[in-house]
Amino acid sequence: MRFGLFGTGHWAAETHAAALEAHPRADLVGVWGRNPDKAAALATRYGVPPFEDVDALIEACDAVAVALPPDVQADIAVRAATAGRHLLLDKPLALSVADADRVVESAVRSGVASVVFFTGRYQPDVAGFIAATAAAGGWHTAHVIRFASIFQPGSPYAQSPWRRTHGALWDVGPHALAVLLPVLGRVVRVSAADGPGGLVHLLLSHADGATSTVSLTLDAPPRSVAAEFVFYGESGIERLPDGDASSAAAFEVAIDQLLAEVDTGTRDHRCDVRFGREVVTVLAAAEIARAQGTVIDVPA
Repeated sequence: MRFGLFGTGHWAAETHAAALEAHPRADLVGVWGRNPDKAAALATRYGVPPFEDVDALIEACDAVAVALPPDVQADIAVRAATAGRHLLLDKPLALSVADADRVVESAVRSGVASVVFFTGRYQPDVAGFIAATAAAGGWHTAHVIRFASIFQPGSPYAQSPWRRTHGALWDVGPHALAVLLPVLGRVVRVSAADGPGGLVHLLLSHADGATSTVSLTLDAPPRSVAAEFVFYGESGIERLPDGDASSAAAFEVAIDQLLAEVDTGTRDHRCDVRFGREVVTVLAAAEIARAQGTVIDVPA
């Protein structure tokens, strides 16, 4: 399958492009970026042409892989789906429910396959844990901590404008929800509070009565970096494993799963754009809860 890569940053180069180059059934055919010089450099590195026009690269490929800020991604995804191109997108799907709806509507209308890359969902040990934990059932609550420190000197994400603007809720919040939702079910209510150092705390109520708490930051002191997912319930206590595959290896699994959707004609991937939209609805509700200091119902 011919893939066009949209994005030129660290994640695009070291995860998307590296996985596409390594995958036996993927053919990287070109790179587009908002900075033409960076697009040319990345394209040269991987031996493909740079494209100056979004639609020209869409025309040249069968599927798009997008590693761009979410608001930019949403527009490209709509254009690609409308043109009949399959979608391999990154999280979060968009920065608003309206934009997420546009992506979903375009994908459903055109019948293209879609996969949204929540990294842990494509790491075999994490995916196996989620499947087994969801099957066990009986979980009353969960607690998540995602403390990153990406603004330190030398970090490839230190100058990321969208991460600085939208913070941990939108950057690492999707990773938390991608684990919680398949185990505890849909979120129906959310409240939120801010803390020092870019901290945001969420209290989530799930449709079947379970609750969960989530604490997030992108600007933790380096000694406080942590990632913990703990479920409590009738089966006892279960902790999510760390993930035994690199981001590029996980992205190869995502490519496999997109190709399987295309090969079989199915459109029911567990992390498709519809799931991506569900995550965005929770994040958007949490943003309102932070601003208003109240509990917000999450629309279905």
